[in-house]
Amino acid sequence: MCGIVGLASPWPVPDPDRLTAMRETLAHRGPDDAGVYWSPDRRVGLAHRRLAIIDLSPSGHQPMSDCAGDLWITFNGEIYNYQDLRRELELAGHRFRSASDTEVVLAAYRAWGTECLARLNGMFALALFDRAAHRLFLARDRAGEKPLFYRDHGGDLAFASELKALMADPACPRALAVPALNYYLAYGYVPGELCILEGVRKLGAGQAMTYDLDTGDQRTWHYWRLPETEPSDASAEDLTAELEALLEDAVRRRLVADVPLGILLSGGIDSSLVTAMATRVSSAPVQTFTVTFPGHGRHDEGPHARRVAEYFGTRHTEIVAEPATVELLPTLARQFDEPIADSALVPMYLLSRVIRQHATVALGGDGGDELFGGYPHYQWLQRQAGLRRVLPGALRRCIGAAARRYLPVGVRGRHHLIGLAGDSPHTIAHVNLYFDRESRRRLLSPLGLHDGAPEAYRAGLCRPSHTLLRQAMEADFLTTLSDGYLVKLDRASMLASLEVRAPWLDHRIVEFAFGRVPDALRTVGGERKILPRRLAARILPPTSDLSRKWGFSMPLARWFRGEWGTFVEEVLREADPTIFDRRVIGRLLDGQRRGYANTARLFALAFFELWRREYRVTLSGSSRAPDERSVAATPA
Repeated sequence: MCGIVGLASPWPVPDPDRLTAMRETLAHRGPDDAGVYWSPDRRVGLAHRRLAIIDLSPSGHQPMSDCAGDLWITFNGEIYNYQDLRRELELAGHRFRSASDTEVVLAAYRAWGTECLARLNGMFALALFDRAAHRLFLARDRAGEKPLFYRDHGGDLAFASELKALMADPACPRALAVPALNYYLAYGYVPGELCILEGVRKLGAGQAMTYDLDTGDQRTWHYWRLPETEPSDASAEDLTAELEALLEDAVRRRLVADVPLGILLSGGIDSSLVTAMATRVSSAPVQTFTVTFPGHGRHDEGPHARRVAEYFGTRHTEIVAEPATVELLPTLARQFDEPIADSALVPMYLLSRVIRQHATVALGGDGGDELFGGYPHYQWLQRQAGLRRVLPGALRRCIGAAARRYLPVGVRGRHHLIGLAGDSPHTIAHVNLYFDRESRRRLLSPLGLHDGAPEAYRAGLCRPSHTLLRQAMEADFLTTLSDGYLVKLDRASMLASLEVRAPWLDHRIVEFAFGRVPDALRTVGGERKILPRRLAARILPPTSDLSRKWGFSMPLARWFRGEWGTFVEEVLREADPTIFDRRVIGRLLDGQRRGYANTARLFALAFFELWRREYRVTLSGSSRAPDERSVAATPA
């Protein structure tokens, strides 16, 4: 895994040294090597920080050129089918100087142009300069595992793996994008192409972009989208066997590395199945790691992970997570270029830091719930659909309005009742909401913001031709996973210089899950994630608890009773009054003390405020007039 950064302009770039300064902010992503390339006319500069995984020799140095020197690339990620592509390209006459997957991407582009993306199986963000075409080519992997920010200013383009690299350029303003803050307060992350800073955007998952060096023109497109579900008469047994074969091959390909590997084992179905496949296909002993919270009940994955590790004979390491010191939060706020509300970033970082002492690469279980219907809210949505059929619309609207007006934020079920007022997309838009439209209006009253763009955006992802379950799963895959969970995973692990790979997000498994699996094998009645559970029942330990579902998280509510609560309260008491109404924050704190479920919301606000302070982000004059645009383009 690596960090990439670059500058491009129709004119020679002044002050080329700033590219090196931008690159060095990404040293944690690539501690093993660093490089920079400038085109002869100084209109394109590419830079790279390397975490050596494949071909540890100097021949893997980046930025890398092809033999002719006409193509230059800076690449972040892994191509899991690079050996297959290399053999195909060699038969077509291509010659290679290294054993790296990066050189294969160069040869693939020379052979197939931008269409090469359809042939890549991997996680990646890349920038490739085609000197002959006077063109820069940017792309991001299908699921959005690897990040790519960019800034277009007066025809000049700057891009980087992390926002902090762009902010290292003195020309990059640090002005808060209020519409993006609105989305963050709604869902705990900034989705799609939006960015928390004005003037900066993100390349979306499954998107590519070209930049014309002569004109400064940009073209952005989706090279991949989720497939439609095709009718199939395949039996449950056949589909289970197909899933097993796909997962086994995905794990096998992700075990290829020239450095030590391990597995993030939580004891849940997804990571346990990855462990099972790894022990099946690996010729070397498999290392597994888990974080435990002794005495914290359902938060403690230790016993479940230990049972799986013993069954498959892995070399297992347990990391006991004591309450993390609050001094860690400002460090994490600086690492997360955009604030993120998922408190699991704390144990994810602690776990990554320990694993890095034993391995450079780890496999995880991310993606299984979004692909196969594993979240409890899928069942709740199906039950609510029944309520919607029997309750008149006027009554449901009254219930939603009453909940919004009279129930304090933090009362459990409040957002479910608000969501009941509308149609299915409206309900889906209110799942896992931090602050609804009304509570955001109150919280952001100094800004005068009162729009429902976040809910409208998420509801807009729900296509009427799809079933309710497919709508909810697709919304989770396109937003919560890509913009929330995978961001958490990337930033937390890369702060420890650890590469994490996700076999479940192999695009063949994604296309199988959305294109071949019917709702009857996803979530029905009291069963969730039916197909993976069928596979787990066959190959996991007989004593496994296949019905449990508890996401990777920490006991935040309990920690809030100690120094964490004191620290968060101190941060929020000093929150920027030009952004937040401190009286509303005070009511949230009071509600928490009275037993309302506000820990996640308070963490979200505190993390944003810490991030804002770390990067000295302020409001610009235009920030007070909310941009009515939603996310500019629907994610792939």
